[in-house]
Amino acid sequence: MSQRPDHNLTDELDVQEARPKLKRPPMFKVLLLNDDFTPMEFVVLVLKIFFGMNEEKATQIMLHVHTRGIGVCGVFSRDVAETKVKQVSDFSREHQHPLLCTMEEA
Repeated sequence: MSQRPDHNLTDELDVQEARPKLKRPPMFKVLLLNDDFTPMEFVVLVLKIFFGMNEEKATQIMLHVHTRGIGVCGVFSRDVAETKVKQVSDFSREHQHPLLCTMEEA
């Protein structure tokens, strides 16, 4: 087997740079569940404080939760959704209301 000193192995390789396939992270819906004890005004307050809704939008969502039993407050990345659920749950317990806030993949 002969080797040529001027021969370079990389000259024979056709190297293509691979572009990584990126996909968006999954999004999560933050949900409020209806109960028979939490006042409607408190739910509106939660929607205004933690989800930045105005009075009208917060009232619409609250009525949706009240009539249908569950409602979407917003759609966020996992970290943001988890933070919102914790904030709402802590705030509700602090004010002695059983309001349940959960999340699920959108």
